[in-house]
Amino acid sequence: MPPSDDRTHASTPARTDAQFRRTRRRLRACQECDLLVALPPLRAHECAKCPRCDHTLSHRHYRPAERSLALAITALIALAASVSFPFIRFEARGISNAIQLTDTASSLIGFREPFVGILVLLTIVVLPIFFLSAVIWLQIGLLRRAPLPRSRQIARALAHLTPWMMADVFVIGALVSLIKITGMASVELGLSFWSFCTFALLLLWTTRSLDTDWMWFSLESEPLAPAGCETGRPAAEQGVTGCPTCGLVNRLSHFGRGRCLRCREALRFRGPHSVQKTWALLVAAVIFYIPANVYPIMNTASLGNETASTIVGGVMIFIAHGDWPIALIIFIASVVVPIGKMISLAWLCFAVRRRDGADRRHKRLKLYRITEFIGRWSMIDVFVVAILVALVHAGSLLSITPGPGALAFAAVVVITMLAANTFDARLIWDSRDMQPKMPVALKRHSPYSPVKEAEDV
Repeated sequence: MPPSDDRTHASTPARTDAQFRRTRRRLRACQECDLLVALPPLRAHECAKCPRCDHTLSHRHYRPAERSLALAITALIALAASVSFPFIRFEARGISNAIQLTDTASSLIGFREPFVGILVLLTIVVLPIFFLSAVIWLQIGLLRRAPLPRSRQIARALAHLTPWMMADVFVIGALVSLIKITGMASVELGLSFWSFCTFALLLLWTTRSLDTDWMWFSLESEPLAPAGCETGRPAAEQGVTGCPTCGLVNRLSHFGRGRCLRCREALRFRGPHSVQKTWALLVAAVIFYIPANVYPIMNTASLGNETASTIVGGVMIFIAHGDWPIALIIFIASVVVPIGKMISLAWLCFAVRRRDGADRRHKRLKLYRITEFIGRWSMIDVFVVAILVALVHAGSLLSITPGPGALAFAAVVVITMLAANTFDARLIWDSRDMQPKMPVALKRHSPYSPVKEAEDV
């Protein structure tokens, strides 16, 4: 059922007080275009989308608590198997080596690349464990109809973890690594490899199974939205904003600040200095991208001869061996995606100042969605280095070590992801600056001192 039907019903002049209160409990401000809409009643397998930008506002699942709980427990079991058995076994010239999943991070730390090693460990093991444990904790409380302690804080953390879990990207990186070393040695896949593939699929299903709207309603109910709100208009023009974590519509102070009444998330009309922060992160990404391509990302030593491989050099090696599909994957993930993401975000930062028609704004929003989605896939090259460094370690006969380009490229991936998260997509739809300026007279008498004002911004 489209949200626009409920919005039309909500604006009917003859509505009763009960209808008005029910509508105020279902108000949502779209997080991508800021349009204020009223959600209709949803049944299982139905979703409500924004009538202006087509952003999904709510997606109802059948038995959401049982579904998420079962998937999260199964995913944790698969992850436990992944870290308990051999991941890949390598044999070359009579020398064999078997690694476990966690060796991909510990080997990098041993080669004095702690940042890259910790990043690998966080994205494939630590953050997924925390995410799945949090889901289990929340759903058990909801099934008992008595939320467990700290449920609100845990539910807030879930919304910020999803983009940084990259088990599915690691699987693709493992497949690329296997193809890369197949010609120089024999490789045997362990039980951990298949368990991790299963875990990556289950983790993806778990993230998609979360019914955030239902979960927050079950945890903290839903207070009435501020009175006087009109659907079909931008929320910021009415002095309200939607919480990016739980979705509740809140009224902000004349300073443009506030906290969500339900989840206590800090709120602003728009991300403070969103465009300037995005520009700063893009400049940092460009600076790091230069050494990421100039310096080798890994070094291969065979019988005393050492060969340094840059990102583009690795693509050319795959092409020389006739592995065009793998070369294309590496080229897209390590060259096209980072450059395209930086150019796209730079264009969006420039275009938000232009007030064009709805069609162009739709295209810009689609560009932002694509940019935000593809950024994490640049980690493929980092995961390839992590696996090869841990696996190919046969002394002077054959060994692979990380190069300085790996650290620079990992920094590029992280910074570009932060830049995409910092950019406020609602700026694309604004007809004017929606972030209120605090007058000097108010600053002197407000509870926000100039020092606090600078810290908040």
